[in-house]
Amino acid sequence: MLTEGTKAPDFTLPDQNGTVHSLKDYAGKKIILYFYPKDNTPGCTKQACGFAELYPQFTEKNAVILGVSKDGVASHKKFENDFNLPFTLLADTELKTIKDYDVWREKIMYGKKSMGIVRTTYLIDEKGVIAKAFTNVKAPENPAQMLAEL
Repeated sequence: MLTEGTKAPDFTLPDQNGTVHSLKDYAGKKIILYFYPKDNTPGCTKQACGFAELYPQFTEKNAVILGVSKDGVASHKKFENDFNLPFTLLADTELKTIKDYDVWREKIMYGKKSMGIVRTTYLIDEKGVIAKAFTNVKAPENPAQMLAEL
């Protein structure tokens, strides 16, 4: 996991509409950059819907929410539409940004080891520096936790 005070790695990723985003696009804003395992799964849906519910409060605090998973653009578009998500979902199908942010790790589920995304949320300040880093976050609690950090 990247540590607080570290310059956040830049990225260039498409969103659910195919528009490409990079970290520098958000200079001057606080960024909630959250990594989640998979679209349309129970935990990831709870987390995304929590961010959607609190979205107006994040925007009031000059913060943007960016969700990242290895799902593709079409999957993200369906996820956005199914749950009326008002924020950006970034598709990292090649795992570059996921690995740059050190969230691609060995996980054990039901006694079986596999590689996957460890649910992690970074708060990045207006200058592109990691202000807070949370790993193994609880999906339903993470949105309120991050709002409190602002």
